[in-house]
Amino acid sequence: MNRLFLRPLLCTLAISAATVSTPAAVSPEKAAATVILDETGVNNLKIATVEAEETVFEQTAFALGRIQPIPEHRAVVSSRIPGRIIEIKSILGTVVQAGTEVLRLESRQPGDPPPSIWLKAPAGGLVTKSDTRLGEPVDPDKVLMEITDLSQVHAVARVPEHLAGRIQPGCTAHIRVSALPNESFEGTLLRFATSADRATGTIDALFALANPTLSLRPDMRAEFSIVLGRRENVTSIPRSALQGDASSRFVYVKDYELPFAFVKVPVQTGAINDRFVEITSGLLAGDEVVTTGAYSLAFAGRGSVSLKAALDAAHGHEHNEDGSEVTAGQKTASTATAQSTTTPSLLTLLSLASNALLLALLIASKRSAQLTPTHTPHFSEPEIR
Repeated sequence: MNRLFLRPLLCTLAISAATVSTPAAVSPEKAAATVILDETGVNNLKIATVEAEETVFEQTAFALGRIQPIPEHRAVVSSRIPGRIIEIKSILGTVVQAGTEVLRLESRQPGDPPPSIWLKAPAGGLVTKSDTRLGEPVDPDKVLMEITDLSQVHAVARVPEHLAGRIQPGCTAHIRVSALPNESFEGTLLRFATSADRATGTIDALFALANPTLSLRPDMRAEFSIVLGRRENVTSIPRSALQGDASSRFVYVKDYELPFAFVKVPVQTGAINDRFVEITSGLLAGDEVVTTGAYSLAFAGRGSVSLKAALDAAHGHEHNEDGSEVTAGQKTASTATAQSTTTPSLLTLLSLASNALLLALLIASKRSAQLTPTHTPHFSEPEIR
């Protein structure tokens, strides 16, 4: 009888050991928002991060425009005498120095051979126009070449008239040129044009722009972010880090604990300029925000590594699938389960022993019943007299 009560008692103890309270698991919301990659995945997506920090935030206005040469930096080559071109040293696109021989002209005066002179560059710069061919006749009123000094240029922005009053000479602009997508330029406002364009409602603003490499050429299309004001101690991140639509903005933040893990974090935004976006809530200074590869992470699903595997590697011990740590009771239960497949446990042995004892008692009881004689009552018939 004692054995019959021992079995449920042992079962109760085993269940109690397996249900000891465990550390809090990772919330389902965070687990669903976490993308875990391996090193190969990070390299393939070209993941790059920057720290969210408090900076000086610029309020800007956008405008379109073109690159234009400075009129005073143009020079032309011409001849004082009539003749014909017999030699050309500089062609369209050639960079020349002031005083360089560019053309040789043969005079129309008689001689054997006729006298000739060299025409020299009056200023240094790039040959931007050339109307010369060998043997072509030349008159003194004809422009043969135009040389433009492009070491400094004007970036001309077409500014809406309602913004012109907020822009003062000396303010700066961040300028991007479509033909040079990997470069950014800084310009300083010199002045406005003398009149506005009635059809478009804009007025030209001339920005001085250094061009030491001569990569900027006349009539290139330019985009302007004109600085209207500045605010200090504003938490901001690059615009490339911001994901989602206008009603649900989010960023991916590098997990501070798990390697190659990135958590989707909803944020609230403030002002946006050409390069940065103000974050009013959702981030702390020092959070590492994904810039390059942020868009790709949105389509990476849960990643290539499970939450359990990432936590095991980071902490050096086992975790459950929900991210909670495996307790001693769970380890014991797991070990017992594993051993039960190969070696009978104590509970199993006790169960087998009790079952065997019950079977033996049943057999003994049956045999005892067979050996006991059956007493049949005897009734004598009454004697008839």
